[in-house]
Amino acid sequence: MSEIVSPTQQNVFGEPLGACSEEPLTGWFRDGCCNTDEADHGVHTVCAKVTDVFLQWLKTDGNDLLTPHPEFGFPGLKEGDCWCVCAGSYARALEAGVACKVYLTRTHIRTLDVIPMEKLKTYALDLS
Repeated sequence: MSEIVSPTQQNVFGEPLGACSEEPLTGWFRDGCCNTDEADHGVHTVCAKVTDVFLQWLKTDGNDLLTPHPEFGFPGLKEGDCWCVCAGSYARALEAGVACKVYLTRTHIRTLDVIPMEKLKTYALDLS
């Protein structure tokens, strides 16, 4: 994956937002980043490294990311894939005890409107 960064959008540290995934291609804009705008009512801003447990839980929560939809260019996700998930869904997964790991440098700053930084840090893959 190339290290594409958005010049205008920031991660939770106030730095340029890093790429989340190009394989599969993710993001509200399908640009590989968790960029967002006012039309993104789902707030697809958390760069998550998904697990089977998390994906199964998401499906029961009403967001099936397991099933491929080739008509939309969506291959379906599997454990280990990275994906820009909705901040609200991730917050509910945290409360349910099924949250997966996240990349904070690739998670949009708008996520902090929904989830406190201290909770996110607990699941961070990219903290030293």
